[in-house]
Amino acid sequence: MTFAVSSTDFHYEANNKAHHTSEITGQRLILRRGQAFTITLNLHRGSQPEVDKVQLIAETGPSPSEASGTRAVFRVSGPPIRSSWSAAVQNSSSSSVTLSVTSPANASIGKYSLKIQAAKGTPQTSALGEFILLFNPWCADDSVHMQKDNEKQEYVMNEQGLLYRGCAESFSPSGWNFGQFEEDIVDICLKLLDVSPNYSTNPGLDCSKRSDPTYVGRVVSAMVNCNGDRGILLGHWGNDYRGGTPPSRWTGSVEILRQWSLNGCRPVKYGQCWVYAAVMCTVMRCLGIPTRTITNFDSAHDTDRNLTIDEYYSVSGQELKLSSDSVWNFHVWVESWMTRPDLPAGYDGWQVLDPTPQEKSEGVYCCGPAPVKAILEGDTNIKHDVPFVFAEVNADKVRWTVGSDGSKKKSYSNTRQVGSNISTKAVGANAREDVTHLYKYPEGSKTERDAFARAVHKRNGISDVTPNGPDAPKPPASGVIELSIKLQKTPVNGEDITFYLHIVNKNQSSKNLSITTVAQALRHNGRPEDPCWKNTQTIKIGANGETKVTLLVPYSKYGASMLENDIVKLTAVANEEGSNEMHMTEKDVLVTNPTLSIEVKGTAVLHQEIKAEITFTNTLSETLRNCLLTLSGIGLIRTKYEIPIRTVGPNNLVRVTIPLTPTKPGSRMLTADFDCNLFRDVKAFKTVEVKRAY
Repeated sequence: MTFAVSSTDFHYEANNKAHHTSEITGQRLILRRGQAFTITLNLHRGSQPEVDKVQLIAETGPSPSEASGTRAVFRVSGPPIRSSWSAAVQNSSSSSVTLSVTSPANASIGKYSLKIQAAKGTPQTSALGEFILLFNPWCADDSVHMQKDNEKQEYVMNEQGLLYRGCAESFSPSGWNFGQFEEDIVDICLKLLDVSPNYSTNPGLDCSKRSDPTYVGRVVSAMVNCNGDRGILLGHWGNDYRGGTPPSRWTGSVEILRQWSLNGCRPVKYGQCWVYAAVMCTVMRCLGIPTRTITNFDSAHDTDRNLTIDEYYSVSGQELKLSSDSVWNFHVWVESWMTRPDLPAGYDGWQVLDPTPQEKSEGVYCCGPAPVKAILEGDTNIKHDVPFVFAEVNADKVRWTVGSDGSKKKSYSNTRQVGSNISTKAVGANAREDVTHLYKYPEGSKTERDAFARAVHKRNGISDVTPNGPDAPKPPASGVIELSIKLQKTPVNGEDITFYLHIVNKNQSSKNLSITTVAQALRHNGRPEDPCWKNTQTIKIGANGETKVTLLVPYSKYGASMLENDIVKLTAVANEEGSNEMHMTEKDVLVTNPTLSIEVKGTAVLHQEIKAEITFTNTLSETLRNCLLTLSGIGLIRTKYEIPIRTVGPNNLVRVTIPLTPTKPGSRMLTADFDCNLFRDVKAFKTVEVKRAY
């Protein structure tokens, strides 16, 4: 009797553990490319274990072919053969043969079938089973290889992380559950690739290109938003989120991905930049590409791609909506780790990928991968989308004053503001790592100005840009008025905002000044609301003198604007009497919400119940209504808790206790969200170390 297989043992648990996929499941085979795995072929009684007379066939995609690299036919031979599929005998008996099978480190990722057939004569193919193949940062030959184990643990294996939000002078982290190893997520991520326009247009070519993380990253960047495709998230930056979930409500990716998949790949409502980035981080880590979220404060959106951001103000200090350029309080994207063999040497490593649909790239709403090294050096001729990302972190900001007759006058230029405190979660700790130095040289340094000049030259072919910049701000000279805004204390939602204007007269004569101060709620994408408060007064300041003017924005004026915002923009304009001279200053103020806290009682042990206590105090003088407390945590809670709380009176404390039964060991994150009628989505998170029971 010839070689005949009765059944196949894929050694799910052992293989998945060796391939760092046991967190997903032990019930099916999930592998990483470039690494051997073991299978045992159980033979029919009387069959001859002559493995040299059979071939194995590995196939992926709807029309696999050897030419495209989506089909491989290989015989059982000796040691692994580099850059090709191979198999070798580990053990053999009259009833079974155990093989070590190795995929090449450049194989396409995706769902595979494994078959066996006779090497000679009429092929009679028998199916052995199926498996999923992912990228492999543990394999030195893989283009996503990452050397340090602690970095692989953070950027591939960690199922939770931190997202930084706020403004440049005041920001904080919120917890996020990525959940890339929830069992159904790998299938959803592969489905995402299969519903992309690339796959629909040419499935064979798309599956062949899935060997390249540059290509996969670009597809995922496009598919996380739904602009022009069947992508995951619909963005919304307004104030009305009816029919969906406000972006600030989300605390994890799993619910979003499952909702998209279960609803027939219809977009989930709603996302903004940090939600887009967090979901993309989940998808990329699931597929095996090391990825981290990045927050850029004072992030420019350069719509005309001239590397400058134009802002327009009225003579009274109100920011006008005359330009599609903007500076976002913050913007979040991801970096993914990979080599770039498509580029000249020197651009391997972290690559920016941005799924937020801002501008089209080659006709598609996606961005990247853009090498961080190219952004640092101003190499705007390097693909993909380096000019756009360079502007986000290093554009020059130009302020214009618009007269009552519509005339525009350049009043200020700033080469330093855009791109600050660029942040990510530190490796192995719930702490912030500042990565600004990876994106730009020290502000104002010759190296930084040289990089800017190089970026303009390579982008536009302009050769007359001076290294110091054409509009670099100069230090204040004698004979000018200087304005600045200083907070008296950190503003808290529900309290008045108290601040003062510091005015310095460097003239040799006294000045009469008409000063207008305006407060506007500011959306995180830099778009201002209409003014909620305005103050005008006249002061006289002596020669070479200085003074402070104390001001107050009542909560009654700004409170209603804070439901969908947490930034107040303060702008002060001083006009000199009898002169056309105008002086301006501005400050973005983060209004903090009352504190939500989490405490876990006792030691967390796998499959043993513990208690978590969540407390919240209403510090406002008003009653909070329609309150909702939401809790979630991968490996701690199977489904999220939603606890309605009808009202919370002024200065009242709410205490809620919930049971937790951990289902996964290791470091886990419990997240809490408190929402009510007066402010949105106060966040808290708590890391819980879950021990195994012994």
